Amino acid sequence: MKKALSANSFGLIILSLIVISSGFLMLKVSSQDSAVMDELAHIPAGYSYVRYLDYRLNPEHPPLLKALAATPLLFLGLNFPTNQSLWTSDVNSQWNAGTDFLYKDNGQKADLIIFLARLFPIILTLIFIILVYFWAKEIMGPIWALLPSFFVGLSPNFLANGHYVTTDVGAALGFLIGIWAYAKYLTSPNKKTFWIAGIVFGISQLLKFSTVILVPLFLLLTLVKWWLKSNELEYKIFSKKSLKVLWEYFLSFIKILVIGYILVWAVYVLFTFNYPIPKQNSDTVFLLNSFSGGPDPSWSKCLPNQIGLRCIADIDIWMSSKPILRGFGQYILGILMVIQRAAGGNTSYFMGNISSSGWWYYFPILFLTKEPIPILITIVLGLYLAIKRFFDNAKDKKRKRLFNYLEFNFYEFSMIAMVLFYWFYSVRSNLNIGLRHVLPTLPFLYILSASSIKKWFNSKPDFEYISTINKISSAFKTFLKKSLKIFAIFLISIWLIADTVSAYPYFLSYYNYFGGGIWNGYKIATDSNYDWGQDLKRLKDFVDKNNIQKIAVDYFGGGNVEYYLKDKAVEWNSAKGDPSSQGIDWYAVSINSIESAKANPTNNYQINQEDSYPWINNYQNPYARAGTSIFIYKLK
Repeated sequence: MKKALSANSFGLIILSLIVISSGFLMLKVSSQDSAVMDELAHIPAGYSYVRYLDYRLNPEHPPLLKALAATPLLFLGLNFPTNQSLWTSDVNSQWNAGTDFLYKDNGQKADLIIFLARLFPIILTLIFIILVYFWAKEIMGPIWALLPSFFVGLSPNFLANGHYVTTDVGAALGFLIGIWAYAKYLTSPNKKTFWIAGIVFGISQLLKFSTVILVPLFLLLTLVKWWLKSNELEYKIFSKKSLKVLWEYFLSFIKILVIGYILVWAVYVLFTFNYPIPKQNSDTVFLLNSFSGGPDPSWSKCLPNQIGLRCIADIDIWMSSKPILRGFGQYILGILMVIQRAAGGNTSYFMGNISSSGWWYYFPILFLTKEPIPILITIVLGLYLAIKRFFDNAKDKKRKRLFNYLEFNFYEFSMIAMVLFYWFYSVRSNLNIGLRHVLPTLPFLYILSASSIKKWFNSKPDFEYISTINKISSAFKTFLKKSLKIFAIFLISIWLIADTVSAYPYFLSYYNYFGGGIWNGYKIATDSNYDWGQDLKRLKDFVDKNNIQKIAVDYFGGGNVEYYLKDKAVEWNSAKGDPSSQGIDWYAVSINSIESAKANPTNNYQINQEDSYPWINNYQNPYARAGTSIFIYKLK
């Protein structure tokens, strides 16, 4: 008992240090970074939800994180552009609303607004680290659970995305708690775990629309648990008794979904309370006008032999005009917008090419180049050991290997299913805009790897049939091997700490050694992998320090050039030509803009010659950088 208490206490102490360190780093970087692209839409949208209970902005993302992030802003007495066309008549004018709200309507409060809005995402990330620890603890105990929570807490990728008002860490949290709660209900079914699973499922749907993937995952886990239960009760798989068990499991599955979606409906009812019904209906019609073939006034695509996404879109338009249903209609609208965007793709730069249709190897390459090498080593080692154990056990034909594994490792199986399903979906997607989209799978990989290594670490030799001398020799070898294993884990931990410290404060631009590091990683991929607009404040510092009176700027991100640089900046782009011809001696350009312009167009993508920066070749190398992501050229 004392040993167990000691291990638990030690685990909590180290976990606290991880959480404090992670929180400190995110707060520090948050105060230095300018707004990234998505924050320009998310922050004003969240503010409009909590202040006006109106959901006309940014419907393609669920409300929970945005609303909570904006709550501290209610105490600042801010102005919001409700009297302008971007609110009264435009449809989803989120970017214009962001520009006005952050940089025009509220004096010089933009940095304060952005910093305060980032507090809740940071808190949510810290909660996420804690939950990773406690689920891992159920699988591998309090000491080994520290490894995956340490990976999350000190990973540059989580530190980067964890301090922005975006939904990616929220998605990771949604998947973690959703699968954990449902797997717990299946392994320990009772009223408490049932209601927790339903409520948690609803919360997950309010964090990111990609968590709708939980529905087929839950169904898969339900079928597996039914198969295990039938085998345990020695029922034939399709006997009446077995099918009765299946029906009971299926009913519970449906009830849990219903509980979750009632919670979703209630939250959407709240945030659409002051959204005028005619405005919501007309906005929905406009946003779905080109969806899946366009409007279908005859509803022919809702016939039994024609049912498809257009039918769902038409039903959603109908729901948007019904007082009781319009809250859920707004939720469905968001999912349909995500589907529409994923199908259409997004213009992306990747390894010297630019396209809007994506690459199947985009996420695998980013995973190998943006994940820290010590974490990659851990994952590869864990996978190797798991495969080795599988083939070793395959020699023993007397064991019911699959049944036993699923019965005693159901949590691990649920994680494996999630990782495989999500990665299969991701590599087929045309939406290639950042490693952040596969963040939800990383904590599961960390936990699975740590669990696999623990089994290898604790493996014991068979002393039963060897002599005393050999036993002593074997014991010494075992001690030596275990010491080396401990040292290896210690080395992995120190390596990750050193990697993270060396990347500070440029966590968003982090690439590992194979990817070119934080200074050259942009050659693989930009956008939210490297340049999301986070360095505009650092450009201001450079301009002030060097007493620059006029600088041309081509900026990509959620900041505002005029707000930070005032009359010293002239907004520019490639088509305007060389700024020196207009007497401007300095030029700053976001790496995302220049790399995309100079890239090789693929899959019928086209770049106009005047937009490809032909004149930048007159200058050999940038004179300096603002942070990592803005090249600064001295033209004379």
